[in-house]
Amino acid sequence: MLAELTITNFAIIDELRLRFTPGFNVLTGETGAGKSIIIDAVSLLLGGRADTSMIRSGSQRAFVEGLFRLDEHLWAQIQPIVEREGLEGDAPDTLILGREIRATGRSYCRVNGRTVNLSLLEEISQPLVDIHGQSEHLSLLRVRAHQRFLDRFGGLDAQREAVTQQIRKLQAVRKELVALLRDEQELARRVDQLTYQVEEIDAARLQVGEEEELTAERNRLANAEQLSQGAGEAYAALYEGSEEQLSAADLLGQAVRALNQLRKVDPSLKEQEQVAETLAIQVDDLARTLRDYQESIEFSPARLAQVEERLGLIYSLKRKYGHSIPEILAFGERAQAELEKITHSEERIETLREEEEDLRQAIGRAAADLSQARREAGQRLGTQVEAQLDNLNMEGAQFGVDLSWIEDPNGVYVDDKVLACDEGGIDRAEFLIAPNVGEGLKPLVKVASGGETSRLMLALKTVLSAADETPTLIFDEIDQGIGGRVGGVVGYKLWGLTQADGLQHQVLCVTHLPQIAGYADTHFHVEKGISQQRTTTRARILDGADRVEELAMMLGTPSDGTRRSAQEILEEAAAARSDGPRQDSG
Repeated sequence: MLAELTITNFAIIDELRLRFTPGFNVLTGETGAGKSIIIDAVSLLLGGRADTSMIRSGSQRAFVEGLFRLDEHLWAQIQPIVEREGLEGDAPDTLILGREIRATGRSYCRVNGRTVNLSLLEEISQPLVDIHGQSEHLSLLRVRAHQRFLDRFGGLDAQREAVTQQIRKLQAVRKELVALLRDEQELARRVDQLTYQVEEIDAARLQVGEEEELTAERNRLANAEQLSQGAGEAYAALYEGSEEQLSAADLLGQAVRALNQLRKVDPSLKEQEQVAETLAIQVDDLARTLRDYQESIEFSPARLAQVEERLGLIYSLKRKYGHSIPEILAFGERAQAELEKITHSEERIETLREEEEDLRQAIGRAAADLSQARREAGQRLGTQVEAQLDNLNMEGAQFGVDLSWIEDPNGVYVDDKVLACDEGGIDRAEFLIAPNVGEGLKPLVKVASGGETSRLMLALKTVLSAADETPTLIFDEIDQGIGGRVGGVVGYKLWGLTQADGLQHQVLCVTHLPQIAGYADTHFHVEKGISQQRTTTRARILDGADRVEELAMMLGTPSDGTRRSAQEILEEAAAARSDGPRQDSG
């Protein structure tokens, strides 16, 4: 859930921090006070469009930050993305998202304090919040989303995913077929190119680690004289010495003999004597090793030329095929595999065509089964939505789901038809509604008025709440077109979304109806004021008498009568939360 929201220099908001509760949160206040600006800030936080006009006048940047508390189910969805990108926070149940807009036109996205790109922010935030604005109503007015609503309600996600996987196999088969059926001259040119590449790489007989060994050998050959001289000098100093100076081995021998005499007098020097003896042995071993190394150094211009030539070949292959020998070899393997595919293209084409036909048959059967399950789910959805609409003062309204098919000669086989099929199956789903008795069902996007759409959206959300995994639902002025008579029912249903079986939701709602606000678990009053000749937005939590006064203000001019009505609204909401809404509420 969204636990905390911080907004800085955004529109008319100077500095605002809101702490939301897990249940039903309501924001009320005068028109223009900044309620919808708060929702806009959340939308920005989730990847919405950034515009410099959002920056508070006179400021250089606007900033929005949200702290989310994640349950185990939600963390399981987000954890792979967070770990993949190295964005872990201080605790697995906490996620902090940030968005900054600068006056220069640049915007920055942050996850747990680390800067990310916009697409990654959207990927992480997508499961967190569902925003329903008064003009967009999210997915309900987008026909493409209706199929997803229906599948989620019917519990058909696994069945749909099975069709999706088969469609992807079909797409892969067709993609390979297209590649194999390209122009023969192009294929011939490709065969020549691949053959040359494979032969060139094979002829080189590359070995992993070879380049490093050759580089080291070239270094020794190119510096053979210097290496031999240095090894000789070191050997002489350790073992041979000179007329003017004894060798290190001779000097250590003298030290061993002296310590041997001292130890006979003072046995406590035995350890020092042993150390000297060990050093003498090590110096002797080191000198022999240096002598062998000096003797192994090869003065061979011919071998140096061979090594240089081999390294030149490796460098040439790296420029063409990869940055290292393993990459060159991998390139050769891929080229060989592609060459074999082309060489045996006729047999492969026949195999792929048979596989394509088998998939079209199998997908057709699976998609038909999915379509039948959708029809059954659509009938159940319609019955349940109509029952909810009855409670929302839309008695007699009808709701249905239209599932249509499109014939396509390249589609899948369903009975005696060949139908278009994508990853969602063969169905084109669209919600239909008849708001008034006697009217036929028509597309939702063309029929429903603003208030009807608001109520239909709430009805759908109520029906789908047990299947909706989005933890935070935001409703911006859902009361558009809804009168006070229905407001109590709307308030009860919004509160009910926080109590759904299986999946409970946090609900945030901007409203002008006291009947809705009366059901709030937490009630925020948003107001704007003047500070230092600047308009700014403030918000505070209302309780007790302050809440009664706010509801009275929403009913009209505060008076003893409106205050009594406000108190009655709160009492009725409390009773409804305990026993269900009054039957005459809708």
